[in-house]
Amino acid sequence: MEAKVRPELARKKAMLLSGGAVKIPSDFRLPFLPSRSTAGPGAGSTAVVFAFGNTRAKKAISRDAGEFDLVTGGGKLQLWKDGNVFIDDVQLVPTLLHAPYQAFVNIDHACIYNCRFCNSPRLGHDVTKNLTDEKIIEMVLTASKSEGFESVAFTSAVSESPGMTVERMARLVSEVRRRLPGTPIGVEPYATRPDDINLLKESGADAIKLNIESFDPDIFEKVCPDRDYATILHMINHAGKVFGKNRVASNIIFGLGETDETVLEGTKVLANMGAVATLRALRRSEYNLKTLTSVLGPLVPVGPDRMLNLAKGQKRIFKEYGLNPLEFKTMCHACLSCDLVPFYDV
Repeated sequence: MEAKVRPELARKKAMLLSGGAVKIPSDFRLPFLPSRSTAGPGAGSTAVVFAFGNTRAKKAISRDAGEFDLVTGGGKLQLWKDGNVFIDDVQLVPTLLHAPYQAFVNIDHACIYNCRFCNSPRLGHDVTKNLTDEKIIEMVLTASKSEGFESVAFTSAVSESPGMTVERMARLVSEVRRRLPGTPIGVEPYATRPDDINLLKESGADAIKLNIESFDPDIFEKVCPDRDYATILHMINHAGKVFGKNRVASNIIFGLGETDETVLEGTKVLANMGAVATLRALRRSEYNLKTLTSVLGPLVPVGPDRMLNLAKGQKRIFKEYGLNPLEFKTMCHACLSCDLVPFYDV
């Protein structure tokens, strides 16, 4: 399967994703409210999704400074870099909830775990929403009435215990399935028991994302000191049997000091379980950089070349194992905005 994006635009997407913020003109009015994420790569930042050449990228925005500049004129929008046109024609894509065309809800940001890369538990209460189940259902139903709505997804930190979080997520999935019976629903929990996986499937979830984070055991122990590496792999393997092929995904973060060989070997291990790796470049921010460098030492920023090379290696593995991230109707692969997606971007 050929990519849907031209190579030169895939490289520009990689440059955008690995680069700094987009500066918005002080007198430019956004046509909709920007996204203020409490989960995912941009947690804590104000961001907008920029579409161009059949793909899109979600970028932090600033009115003060940025590596890229949004320039208006001639009836269109452009992105500039270093005083030159970088992308000639871009569109701004609204996020329904966190992602384009999806109601993607972070149930809770408070967490008992101390993963060094994660921004969610470090956000202030002014950023997070302290959502009740009733409010979440109301938000999802409101989003479902919006033009372009396609799917629902739930993620969550673990505020008390993994089991309690999974039970809450399952209740929300059941209610959404009852109210929106034909809508694809994805879940992204931290599961520690096979029964957690079974419960979410029985509640009506179509796809699941269980994040291994790093396939380097030494790095994993440093950045996820309170989580269990073997348990996560066991849950992914079980989910592959319960949800089926191309219905299970898992983040592998790169930029923590691991080798490319480790990332691709991890992609292959997951593929052998029927799971699709989501290769996620580390987003360094004011919330996580000091904590990360305290346990890992100085970190080399991820550049576009590494991002492209890993995505191409990922694509080769997917071909070998008959996997296709484009079959996902919810969560990150459907969003397309934070990573290079094989068979789409490369």
